[in-house]
Amino acid sequence: MSAKLIDGRAVAKRLKTQTAALVDEVRLAGGSVRLDAVMVGDPSAGAIYARSQETRCQEVGIEYRLHALGTDATQEDVEGLIGRLNRDGAVTGILLNLPLPEGIDTPAVQYRIDPYKDVEGVNPSNIGLLFYDSPIMAPCTALAVMEILTEAGVDPKGMNACVVGIGPIAGRPIALFLQHEMATVTACHEATRDLAAHTSQADLLVVAVGVSGLIKAEHVKRGAVVIDVGINRVEEGGETKIVGDVDFEGVVGVAGAITPVPGGVGPVTVAMLLRSAVDAACRQRGPRRIEV
Repeated sequence: MSAKLIDGRAVAKRLKTQTAALVDEVRLAGGSVRLDAVMVGDPSAGAIYARSQETRCQEVGIEYRLHALGTDATQEDVEGLIGRLNRDGAVTGILLNLPLPEGIDTPAVQYRIDPYKDVEGVNPSNIGLLFYDSPIMAPCTALAVMEILTEAGVDPKGMNACVVGIGPIAGRPIALFLQHEMATVTACHEATRDLAAHTSQADLLVVAVGVSGLIKAEHVKRGAVVIDVGINRVEEGGETKIVGDVDFEGVVGVAGAITPVPGGVGPVTVAMLLRSAVDAACRQRGPRRIEV
C-alpha cells in the first residue's frame, strides 16, 4: 500500500487566493491590512527572510513594513517598539521574528503584543483562550494542521490521535485543537517511554519535535493519517536537504495518508499567517474582549 500524499502547496495556493479576495473586501469596506514585522539582531542574517515575508504579503495585497533593531537593542528597546506598534492604528498585525538575541526575554516581548494584532497567536492571552476553544488569534502551525485535515477529508471526531511534541506553538496547540474536535488525544514527548507503543495505536499521528527521521514504519499504524510538522536541515552527499520528523520512505508504505517535507505543512503555515493578518484586521474593527 502507498499512502495518499497530502499536497500542502495546493492547499496554500487555495488559501492565498481566498486571502487576496478577503483583502479586497476589507479595502472596499474602508479598511486596510498592514503587517509590521520586528527583527532584532544582525540585519544581514535576517535580510533574505524579511524579503521573503514582504514578497508573500505583496502576493495577496497585504502592506508589509519591517522594523529592524541592531544587536545592541535592549529589552526596553524591543518592548518599546512593540508598544508603539500596538498604539498605531494603521498597524493591523505584528509579527515578531525569532530567535531574539541572548539577553532578550522572548516570552516577555510576546506578552506585550496586542492579542488582536498577534498574527502568530503567541500572546499568552491567545494561548489561554485556545484552552477554552475561543482564541482571538491562534498559532499558525496548529491552524495549518487543522486546515490540512479538512482538505484531506479527515474528521478527527472519535479518532485516536497521537501528537509527538509538546512545543507551545505547535504540539500543544495542535493537541488542544484535536481535543476540541472530539479526538482522543495522547501527547508524547522526550520523557515518553516506549514511543512506538503510543504512536502505533493512533489513527491520526502528528509529529512536531524537530528530530529528523524520528518516526519509522514500526511507529505507525497501518492506514493512519500522518502529519509531519518537522523541518530539519541535514547533510547528505555533500548537499543540504530539508526533511521532516518522519522517515518518509519507510512510512509512506504503511500510512493511509501523509504530508511530505518539503511541500506539506510548511507552505500551509505561511499561507495561514497571511490569512491571520487579514483576520486580525477584521477583528480590530469590532468590539474587544481584551484590552492591552
